[in-house]
Amino acid sequence: MGKITDLQGSFELHNGVQMPYFGLGVYLAKDGEEVSNAVKVALNHGYRHVDTASIYNNEVGVGLGIKESDVDRKDVFVVSKVWNSDQGYDSTLKAFDASLERLGLDYLDLYLIHWPKGERSKETWKAMERIYREKRVRAIGVSNFMQHHLEDVLTDAEIVPMVNQMEFHPYLVQQDLVNFCKSKGIQYEAWSPMMQGNIFDMPILKQMAEKYGKTVAQVVLRWDLQKGVVTIPKSSKPERIVSNADLFDFELSTEDVHVLDNLDRGQRFGPDPNNFDF
Repeated sequence: MGKITDLQGSFELHNGVQMPYFGLGVYLAKDGEEVSNAVKVALNHGYRHVDTASIYNNEVGVGLGIKESDVDRKDVFVVSKVWNSDQGYDSTLKAFDASLERLGLDYLDLYLIHWPKGERSKETWKAMERIYREKRVRAIGVSNFMQHHLEDVLTDAEIVPMVNQMEFHPYLVQQDLVNFCKSKGIQYEAWSPMMQGNIFDMPILKQMAEKYGKTVAQVVLRWDLQKGVVTIPKSSKPERIVSNADLFDFELSTEDVHVLDNLDRGQRFGPDPNNFDF
């Protein structure tokens, strides 16, 4: 794990690319003004990482927000994902081109397989490897892949995924999976770090927030970073975007990190990767 420094700090992927460890997620942000304004606010505040997906239907607005911000494209780490219905070799290549066109970009920093789809994901991965070799994307990875999904892809892969983006929060730590990814050099990344808002009802987190003089959200997001996990809390509210990033003037004690680790109960608030077939 790299050192946690500031909002523009990064962890190094196994191919040497620096991935900002904190970013803006735009799931459910409406295309157009809502998402473009969120991206602009985030980038102008100091964020350097934006995570979208074709299924979010807001790539156009994300691209507009990047263009209208005060930050050069080369300084923004832009992520998108191939959706389930587009998996397969040729369809993944087309889906990647379509995402680039909607975003108005000529390359991505990271492209992910959104969900595991068995044998189709192996074909999808071969397309991802081709896109990577053609230098049209700086890194490739997966999302929602459990250990057996990763092992399946790795049987045929020539390139090990650089990232695995998973539901990750105090009720779903999956430390064995975190450790497996680390052993393969795969950077772990959190989606839904706020447990769809449920962290705000947890007394232990309220107590910890009071102890550190921070918000519940800031405590959980700081825990992510100290676990070596990239995190992308989603918000379209400017004040929340700014508040979420206020993580670099405190550090959780080792004991408090363990307290949050031990809240793990294997509880999901999103779909189960083993039976999600949307």
